[in-house]
Amino acid sequence: MQRELAPRGRRDRVAISLIFSVHGAVEGSYASRIPWVEAHVHATPGVLGAVMIAPTAGALLSMPLAGGVVHRLGARRALRVMLMLWTAALVIPGVMPNVGLLAVGMFFYGSISGVADVMMNAEAVRIERRAGKSIMSGLHGLWSVGVIVGALFGALCAGAGISALPEFLVTALILTAAAAAVTALLPADAELGGVAEEAIRPPRFARPTRAVIGIGIVGFCAIFAEGSGTNWSAVYLITVTHASAAVGAYCVTGFAVTMAVGRLTGDAIVRRLGPVRTVQIGGVLAVLGGVAIVLARTPWLGIAGFAAMGLGIATGVPLAIAAAGRSGGNTESAVAGITTVTYSAGLLAGPSVGALGSAVSLPFAFGIVALLSVGIVLSAFTLRVGLGESSNHLAGIRSPA
Repeated sequence: MQRELAPRGRRDRVAISLIFSVHGAVEGSYASRIPWVEAHVHATPGVLGAVMIAPTAGALLSMPLAGGVVHRLGARRALRVMLMLWTAALVIPGVMPNVGLLAVGMFFYGSISGVADVMMNAEAVRIERRAGKSIMSGLHGLWSVGVIVGALFGALCAGAGISALPEFLVTALILTAAAAAVTALLPADAELGGVAEEAIRPPRFARPTRAVIGIGIVGFCAIFAEGSGTNWSAVYLITVTHASAAVGAYCVTGFAVTMAVGRLTGDAIVRRLGPVRTVQIGGVLAVLGGVAIVLARTPWLGIAGFAAMGLGIATGVPLAIAAAGRSGGNTESAVAGITTVTYSAGLLAGPSVGALGSAVSLPFAFGIVALLSVGIVLSAFTLRVGLGESSNHLAGIRSPA
């Protein structure tokens, strides 16, 4: 029986890995052409920054609706529809003619992304549960790889003088076809227990449960640190350590790469140490990175600090989502609850660091980020609720099912 399940299990993991990569490629393609979008709608940096709140707001408002969509369509079909809508949505920022319409379009862009995000993470939870070993960290690492690939393609097109609209059209066409193909590889809902879940109608708007909120502290602190590093690492190096603009840009890239490496290697570490200890060690590393950033007055110490922070927070979000998804009840509703809690930190991180940096200093602002990273260490025990570390469920021992 195990031999029969092994090929199916590998196929499931390949399918969900490709789904995460496709989702990330859309994000990277868009992010690399933001300067083109800014020029296309004649926006100032401040106005564009305000517009960029729209996709996050759309995602946070739409995520709790994912369970209802799955209940109506079924898990596999719903994920196929939403992933194809997400890849097609790449065209939206290329066709909006002015700032007002761009804000409306990006709200819907974020809404589609949020629902697709919940569905693919919920499907990953079910596949991970069937596999009996940790795979979530690696999936989020492959999402980061997708972002990098999409961004590199966008950079090549920009360097060749190709307008973003034709690039978006071609990329959306390719990725939509890929989305249709990879979702067809997913197992039927009955194979992963999806039919049993769908028999119970989830709430129309899923609110985080008390257990999910506890787990969400890990993800919230990790996302806050991630948003702070992504948005402010280059500015910090240039302003505080007097680095060049090029070195600042390399620091952002290095921060993203260390996060991707941490996630891609995270599953192997979880199987050896368990999720709680993995996240605790990562949290300590993030705190030490934050302290190095605060003390940095030379570019290299700052780069080392941001690299340590990126590596330390890498597994926090994927393991928090996995724990919430396995905490009981409808998987989509639980994942929607945890992502709503954690992703809200992304809405707060950039403005908070900016406000504290202006009012006091950037080192003070990153001192607060370091303190929040302590929250990862202190709240890591909540992951036992969903991941069952006490029974070694994800430490390499296959579940009876």
